[in-house]
Formats: sequence, C-alpha cells, structure tokens
Amino acid sequence: MELAHAAKARPQEYRWALDAKQIVMFFEKASLRTRLTFEAAINTMGGSAIFVDQTQSPLGERESLADIARNVERWVSAIVLRTYAHETITEMAEVAACPVINALSDLEHPCQAVADFMTVEERFGSAKGLKFTYVGDGNNVCHSLMLTAAQLGAHCTIGSPKNYAPKADIVAQARAIANRTGGSVNLVNDPTVAVTDADAIYTDVCTSMGFEHEVTKRAPIFKPYQVNEQLMSHAAPHAVFMHCLPAHRNAEVTDAVLDGPQSVVFEQAENRMHAQKALLLMLLGGKKQGSGIRD
Repeated sequence: MELAHAAKARPQEYRWALDAKQIVMFFEKASLRTRLTFEAAINTMGGSAIFVDQTQSPLGERESLADIARNVERWVSAIVLRTYAHETITEMAEVAACPVINALSDLEHPCQAVADFMTVEERFGSAKGLKFTYVGDGNNVCHSLMLTAAQLGAHCTIGSPKNYAPKADIVAQARAIANRTGGSVNLVNDPTVAVTDADAIYTDVCTSMGFEHEVTKRAPIFKPYQVNEQLMSHAAPHAVFMHCLPAHRNAEVTDAVLDGPQSVVFEQAENRMHAQKALLLMLLGGKKQGSGIRD
C-alpha cells in the first residue's frame, strides 16, 4: 500500500519499471474496473497485457489448468485470473512458475480490498483503530475486506442477515490476525447497530455473479440492509460511503448516498489502478525480474 501511494503520487518514476513485461488475463466473469485497471497499470509502466475472454468457455474445460500454466509461464511474466471457483486460482498457482494473481474468485477479491483501504488511508491517514463497517452479503468482497482490515488494525464490523454471514473459517482467520494487530472483527445482524459511529460504511450487491437465480429470494431479506440517508445518519459525521461497483442503484444503496458528498466510490475505482501497479511492481520488478520465482 505504501508503494501504491508512491506510484500514484509520482507515476513518472515508474514509467519504464516493467519495460517489456507482459501479463495474461484470463477472465471467466464480466469486468470493467478490474480489466481496465490492470491493463492501464502495466501499460503505463512500460509493459503490456493480453486479455483472454473465458466467459463462454471456463478455464480447464478445453485444456487442463496444469497444461495451460505450463504453456503460459513460458510466454508471460504473470497470470491474472478472474474466476468462479477459487480452486482454479490455487491449482494454477501450484503449477505455474510465474506469479498468479487473484483478480476475483467466489471466495475472495483481494485486489479490491487493497485499493479500498488505500482509499481509507487517503481519507483518514491510517486505518489503524478506525471503525470500518460492511453491510450486506458475507461474500468474497466481504471476506477480503475483513482480512485486510484485520491486518491494518482496524475494527471491522459485519452487518448481515442471518444465514448470509461471511464464512466461519475466514472470520476465524481475520480474528486471529486482529488479535496480533490490535484490531477486531465483530458480526451482527442489526444494520443500525453495525453502522453506529462508523468511520466508513461499505456495501456490495446483494446477489453476486453466479447467484443470479437467488435474486427474488434475496431481495426482501436484504431490503433492511439498504444503505440510505437514514442508515448513514447513524455513522460518524465524517463517515465515508464505499462500494466496489457496479452498484444496483436504489437496491443495496440509494442514489442519494451513492452520488452524495460522503461517497468515495470513484476514488476507490481509481485506486484499483494504483494498487495493482504496486502489486505488479512487487511481483515483477527489481531483483525478481526474470527470476521465475513465484511468491
């Protein structure tokens, strides 16, 4: 995150840092921010990106993941995956001799979380001790936000309906980290309790990609968790509103909040590029250039 702030503040210093480096991006899910920010990140540092649309043909269907990895590692510097099954990423990473980046799976969305807390640091100086609240479905974004908040020593509260809480093993992992950093992880069902005195309120869609068949079932369950002006009024006066986008306007969040003065959603979107610059620099730059070492 320190490197991300530096890359944003002084982009000219990194203009050729990844000269001639290439990444390949295999995407099984639709994308706007993830695709364009990865491409912009490496292109503006002298490298290039190759996009492979897998939305009609899931990875591993035509050719085994191991065979794909053993081919691709010989041509590019890193593999970026946006998939459904988290096992697609872990299996590829076990075989590939180059870095494999999780650009989203059904379990986690770590690149998003890094950009989000970069945005928090820009606004508040530090995430340590901050009250960070996530309201909504305990999904992949929620998992990565919990883990990142814990690592930074924030006090993270998840407000979700019964039976839609984040996975217990991720919660346990986040709490173990928070115990070391001075942070905390708290789960509640009442959205008002969750957001009271919060410094940042975050939400996501109620139905993630791959769960579209549950839209009708979920709509009434998540209606009380909509982030609107009334819910925001319980937060601290200086609180910010956050969303990973795309947003379903007037579903999980109202237009008044999404477009209001407390919203930093487009700052988050911009910071995806800077955070991914830092990630690529750490994986591909300096002494690790051309080493073939996987972290």
